[in-house]
Amino acid sequence: MKLKKYLTLTRAGIIEALQFRLATVVMVIGNLLYLIVVYFLWKAIYASAGTDVVNGMTFSDTLVYLVLATALFNFMEMYTVWEIGRSIQSGKIILDLIKPIEYRKYLFWSYSGTFVTQFLFTFLPTFIVVAAVTHGAIHLGVNLLFFAAAVVMAVSINYSIDFLVGTVCLFTESIWGINIMKQVIVLLLSGATIPLAFFPEKLRSVVELLPFAAIYDVPLRFLLWDGISMEPQEPWCMLLFQLFWCLVMMILSKLFWKASLRQITVNGG
Repeated sequence: MKLKKYLTLTRAGIIEALQFRLATVVMVIGNLLYLIVVYFLWKAIYASAGTDVVNGMTFSDTLVYLVLATALFNFMEMYTVWEIGRSIQSGKIILDLIKPIEYRKYLFWSYSGTFVTQFLFTFLPTFIVVAAVTHGAIHLGVNLLFFAAAVVMAVSINYSIDFLVGTVCLFTESIWGINIMKQVIVLLLSGATIPLAFFPEKLRSVVELLPFAAIYDVPLRFLLWDGISMEPQEPWCMLLFQLFWCLVMMILSKLFWKASLRQITVNGG
């Protein structure tokens, strides 16, 4: 019965997302422009390097990684921080808190419909085009099962980070600057902007232990995994790494939210 209640929110989210088709078109055009900039930027980097392979990645490898990272970002981004911030500033948060469903779950399932639409309209087409154009850069095998499991946990980690940052608005009542900083940190340290392979070795060894790497880098490594480039136990270790951060971030975000509710003020109340 609970699942049916959550799926109702998903269905409502899909219907709402489909009402704003122009926004999807604008987003696709924006992504195309971004990818054009990325193409010429990395083309110049490899040309100046004077070699076809930089840090173990060819220009083609890097471009495929970043294209898929962009598609994955559009698929997983929920804009939870903005929603929490607007709800707190408008006072709507009070109405959400008295709903017969935990606010954290309500917010997640309300946005779950966006996952479905973004997967169908952005990530899946990008995946198909990249697989067709590159002729083998994406291996269609057991790696897709690992990728699916990794994406589920990546979504959970990303949502927990967003929810934790959004909760800060209970104290600041303004979220714009904090959210921009959060986006920069997550995109940079997750490998979505620059593949982690290009980080200095000491910095990379630290970054790979943080939860951000579990959001984009791990799923992308599974997606581009050829089945032989990893040790047999490495894929399972990567999933356990994700599961660890999935649980840790979930617990932290819940505890911080529970403690922060004492600070809530609406219209001076």
